[in-house]
Amino acid sequence: QVQLVESGGGLVQAGGSLRLSCAASRSIFSINSMGWYRQAPGKQREFVAGITSGGSTNYADSVKGRFTLSRDNAKNTVYLQMNSLKPEDTAVYYCNANKDLLVYWGQGTQVTVSS
Repeated sequence: QVQLVESGGGLVQAGGSLRLSCAASRSIFSINSMGWYRQAPGKQREFVAGITSGGSTNYADSVKGRFTLSRDNAKNTVYLQMNSLKPEDTAVYYCNANKDLLVYWGQGTQVTVSS
């Protein structure tokens, strides 16, 4: 089982930055992949960015060049650095982990970008 605890959301003006953190309850090397999804009001949850246990990353087209995923192996933590934020980035952001064909989710953290 994997427990995920997110932090770092908040309110920021357009053009600003935020960094989200997702701390896992076990070594991230034991997790097949981790990533971030987001869900805006009235919309479906969508993929934002992901990283495999081998360190490969991929991003949604809407965030490429603005968001960067990284990890601290010693802290079992994955970070999402979000720069040049736009009002359309406003959503609840969820950390996601995939391990042994099971999917785990964090509780979500709100990101609000004002225009």
